[in-house]
Amino acid sequence: MHSRKRIYLMGICGTGVGALAGLLKSQGHEVVGSDTNVYPPMSTKLREWGIDVFEGWNPRNLLPHPDLVIVGNVVRRSNPEAQYVRDQGLHFMSMPEAIAEFGIRDKHSIVVAGTHGKTTTTALIAHLLESAGREPSFLVGGALVGYSESFRADRGEFFVIEGDEYDTAYFDKVPKFVHYRPKTAIITSLEFDHADIYDSIESIESAFRRLVQLVPDDGHLVVWEGAERAVALAKDYASCRVSYYGTGGGSQRDVGMKHFETRTKGLVFEAVVGGESLGEMVTPMWGQHSAQNVLAAVGALWKNGLTAEELRVGFESFRGVKRRMEVLGKPQGIVVVDDFGHHPTAIRLTVEGARKRWPQRRIWALFEPRSATSRRNIFQADFVDALKNADCVVVGSHERLKEVALEERFSPETVAQALKEAGLVAEAIEEVDAIVAFVADQSRPNDVILVFSNGDFGGLHQKLLSALEVK
Repeated sequence: MHSRKRIYLMGICGTGVGALAGLLKSQGHEVVGSDTNVYPPMSTKLREWGIDVFEGWNPRNLLPHPDLVIVGNVVRRSNPEAQYVRDQGLHFMSMPEAIAEFGIRDKHSIVVAGTHGKTTTTALIAHLLESAGREPSFLVGGALVGYSESFRADRGEFFVIEGDEYDTAYFDKVPKFVHYRPKTAIITSLEFDHADIYDSIESIESAFRRLVQLVPDDGHLVVWEGAERAVALAKDYASCRVSYYGTGGGSQRDVGMKHFETRTKGLVFEAVVGGESLGEMVTPMWGQHSAQNVLAAVGALWKNGLTAEELRVGFESFRGVKRRMEVLGKPQGIVVVDDFGHHPTAIRLTVEGARKRWPQRRIWALFEPRSATSRRNIFQADFVDALKNADCVVVGSHERLKEVALEERFSPETVAQALKEAGLVAEAIEEVDAIVAFVADQSRPNDVILVFSNGDFGGLHQKLLSALEVK
């Protein structure tokens, strides 16, 4: 399996599949792939790595036949390339299966799962291990600031990866994390999400039960004490050692904080493990949710040999992940921030963190309902509550919004009206150029503009920066 091979990846421009392609290339394999949406930044990175990409699905792309085909979960059974692979009897596997075979192998797998905080916590753990000289391998679903790539195949003991509960492939309908062989697993939170494949919180809970049961007897499960469903799963199904972490009160906590404070320079905190203080540390992260991510990392690594001093140095040098409260620019003194938030809890916590990072400033929130769940009205009232924490709100739209039945569809107008009634400046604006014009006209120096989307929001970020620059 691991000798040099010609490997073909379907859906290669997706964040996870693209990163896997880069990792395979770094291992010496001949890598090629296809996708229908070939555009930056992934298309640029693939070109840098020397990976050829076919645009569009065509069985001719698979000639000569590769040794292995890796199928991303964007690919459906009816895809002409997928049909050809089956008809020709070519060897194929899913992306998570390939990560396990080519990446994790027999390493100590640290899997970060949960509804929120996966990417940041995964990146933080990878950085802490790297800073401490442990030479970890990792695959992160986001771009680490200060790192040339979001993946690495190194010779150290650990492989760090975020464990998504989304399904694996059209032929493998299990959560991705089922394939990741967790020796250490983290559950940061457990809420309803992915309404396109899960019909209830109970079905989500069932997926996480599988993760809990996968951790071996000599492994370690680290659970946020505020995730009540995850705590219950750990108590009922875990056969390994379990550690609970949290920043507030609670008698069951194993990893906590004696104190923490969000300052303009970041989070200043004193972590405590089993009653033992690790001393005061600082990291350039902001808000309550960042404190939880920090504790998740401490819980995972403290028992894996990192010292308090190694943790302190690593936390201080961590520079974050792109699209997680990432400052894009400050035109005319207006701070424009990009954030991947698309779930009401994540948006609420990010706005609260922004209040701490930029106190006494007016906060804008621009929201694109793009994800499968946010395009539905399941969380419509929750989005109102989350966005109430801002001062000014623009609720955008998305071209796929109309694919959802009207009675189930998210309504930007209803959300904006509810926010107006709550006393906020709020508008529902469909066109991106109109959003840019409105915000450029209404914003003023020292405002902070948070842009929430798990996509490119129709190019809004750059258009807004340009408009504010000439305001």
